[in-house]
Amino acid sequence: MTYTRLASAAFFVAPALALAACDSTAENQTEDVAEAIDESYEAEADMVEAVEEGGPNEEVAEQQADVIRAEGEQIKDDLEDAADELDATPQ
Repeated sequence: MTYTRLASAAFFVAPALALAACDSTAENQTEDVAEAIDESYEAEADMVEAVEEGGPNEEVAEQQADVIRAEGEQIKDDLEDAADELDATPQ
């Protein structure tokens, strides 16, 4: 994961996780942020594939895109799990 992607994810996620301890609305907001992050990784992966489509590096680009998609999915899953745990904690 590049530093820029990590920094931008932290910018959106930190406030959402702070709110996640309050109520289920915060959980929903965190899940929305998680989905947006995953979609941004999807878009980046699509761009990597599009740039190399039909070229000599197409297969390598597809592999890179798969890694990017997996990273985005993992971040989304981790955030959703954290939101579920925080929301389930008794207040």
